[in-house]
Amino acid sequence: MRHDVDSNGGRAEFAFGSATFHLRTMRDSLPGDVYGSLEKTIASGERLQPKIANAVAHAMKVWAMSRGATHYCHWFQPLTGSTAEKHDAFLTLENGVPLERFSGSQLIQGEPDASSFPSGGMRSTFEARGYTAWDPGTPAFVMANPSGTATLCVPSVFLSYNGEALDEKTPLLRSLDALSRAAVRMLRLLGNDEVRSVTAMVGAEQEYFLIDRRHFDSRPDLKMAGRTLLGARPPKGQQLADHYFGSISERVLDFMTEVERELIALGVPVRTRHNEVAPQQFEVAPYHEPANIAADHNLLLMETLRKIAARKGLALLLHEKPFEGINGSGKHVNWSLRTSCGRNLFDPGATPQANREFLVFLVAVLKAVFERAPIIRASVATAGNDHRLGANEAPPAVMSVFIGEQLTRLLDAVAGGTVTDEAEPGVLSTGLPSLPTIARDNTDRNRTSPFAFTGNKFEFRAVGSSMSISMPATVLNTVVAEALETMADSLEARLANGGDPEGALRELLRAEIRNSRPIRFEGDGYSGAWAEEAERRGLPDLRTSADALEAWTCPDTRGVFRKLDVFKAGEMAARFQVRMEQYASALEIEGRTLLQMVRTMVLPAGMRYQGQVAHSIAGLLEVSRRSGTLAEGRYDPQVALLDTLASSVAKLIELTERLDEILAGIDKEHDIRARARLCTDALIPAMRQLRSVADGLEQIVDQEAWPMPTYLDMLFDV
Repeated sequence: MRHDVDSNGGRAEFAFGSATFHLRTMRDSLPGDVYGSLEKTIASGERLQPKIANAVAHAMKVWAMSRGATHYCHWFQPLTGSTAEKHDAFLTLENGVPLERFSGSQLIQGEPDASSFPSGGMRSTFEARGYTAWDPGTPAFVMANPSGTATLCVPSVFLSYNGEALDEKTPLLRSLDALSRAAVRMLRLLGNDEVRSVTAMVGAEQEYFLIDRRHFDSRPDLKMAGRTLLGARPPKGQQLADHYFGSISERVLDFMTEVERELIALGVPVRTRHNEVAPQQFEVAPYHEPANIAADHNLLLMETLRKIAARKGLALLLHEKPFEGINGSGKHVNWSLRTSCGRNLFDPGATPQANREFLVFLVAVLKAVFERAPIIRASVATAGNDHRLGANEAPPAVMSVFIGEQLTRLLDAVAGGTVTDEAEPGVLSTGLPSLPTIARDNTDRNRTSPFAFTGNKFEFRAVGSSMSISMPATVLNTVVAEALETMADSLEARLANGGDPEGALRELLRAEIRNSRPIRFEGDGYSGAWAEEAERRGLPDLRTSADALEAWTCPDTRGVFRKLDVFKAGEMAARFQVRMEQYASALEIEGRTLLQMVRTMVLPAGMRYQGQVAHSIAGLLEVSRRSGTLAEGRYDPQVALLDTLASSVAKLIELTERLDEILAGIDKEHDIRARARLCTDALIPAMRQLRSVADGLEQIVDQEAWPMPTYLDMLFDV
């Protein structure tokens, strides 16, 4: 069974959300009072009454079964970075009579085993109880199965027996509440009494690679690690820039079309598709949605990409750096704030008051990134993402903000007190007599900035392609909420001391702009000069995940997240433990896979070819001796080739033994910090050395004798 739009003539507007139990379907399926209560729960977070839950569950079951569903599951985001589900059948037996039921209690709560998921020490192996709880804010959906049936998926949160968040979504929902409270408080101080809530809106651009499935199946490194641990660069990569925005091949377009068909039915508002910079690299981007829904939809998008790729004889590569020497993949998270009145707070707007709000919220973001750069960097820290950050293809590991030339002049003028309220053609008034005017379109695009203002939103470009966006969004929401709360405290204090509102606001903005000035950078983030300048500015340069993840242990940072009710006491410590374990484990898997590939594939190929060359040279020498044509130096090139082969094989043996020793040492280390440091300081350099020799060998061994698909095979065959 596949979700289909053909019955509507292929019109996405009719098919959109057809596989989701969205508000329109609820309104048509439920009694008026039940629907009203559920709508209120979704809008304001009011607790859902049990009798309402029973009615909703029954309607949901009837709807799902009409679409082929035989089972249901609570669909949640454990700390693995992906999703989890346990399917239960609607079918039950009562006194031997088969019935298909789905109760309100089954809808609201599930009980999966919590002992086998990462918990960072919050759960022991023998403490198995955990709970999933329905999140009414994200529509339930039906996922088609290969068998032709379907499963009802109920988006849920995942909690321990003691109520700790064992998932990515619970903190995200908490952070959205914290941000809304802080934003509304600030808006009240600015005289806006209409707004009741503020929502973080997110649109996550997803980059990915596609290769032929037969190549993937022949590469143990892609299967185990998601990236190539070996591979010489082909003569042509992305030098000609001929893939970016190029014509999409028929095979890939067929894949994209089916992906979009599935996603449209699942209510994922995909909009853009195109070729990316590197060969076989592509991108899909959605419209912006509330952050919690966007996070769920991005996970659905990744799963759909993977599922359709397999169906089409392709392999999806979501790793941040699947191929050495060409661009890796990111996930640009576009982030903005929308009020309950429908206005984007990062849009300069057309009214004086709107512009005042824009300036305050712009400055709050600068303050947040400046003061909390380490935890923002930590939110995107993974072994895979370390390959991208600072690699002249992605933002550097140093967090900075690009706001564009005109906004830079504006903020510098405010900070220096040299302001004007004179209007210019094509610009907007700020609404404060002492502040200059600003343009609606006020920035270029800076691809080297990790956090760039792009006209009416911020683009967080440092997020890795394989990651869930839940944690980066959670951290961003929280640190901006903190900045707004601090600024509101300061503004209230200034007003309490008798300051006039305009003067108090002007002084607050001036102080915060001056304080956060070091985080603003408009130049080339790839340049070595920026690294030196960032150091002079005192900005942290956390190049590896082992360094960056330490931010989760900072007492001051933990205090902020606890104060805003985003994380409970042990939940941040758990995130540090889980992410450090994932970092070290990913690198250990890579190390063991590389070791096995070199020993069982590369070395045998090199030794066989060495034997063939030696045999060929010996045969030529014998023929020359017999014919009397043996000449001094005639076979030196062949002998040199044999020497190179012999030297490479010997070096590979030496380096594999060294890598084996390092992995054994990591095995013996039980402290997670020490393990991670061994991976960073010893394992990674050893793997690079081994790869360099193996890749050199690939370039001289007979292509027909090389035991795995090459970059030339994989990057130019779809």
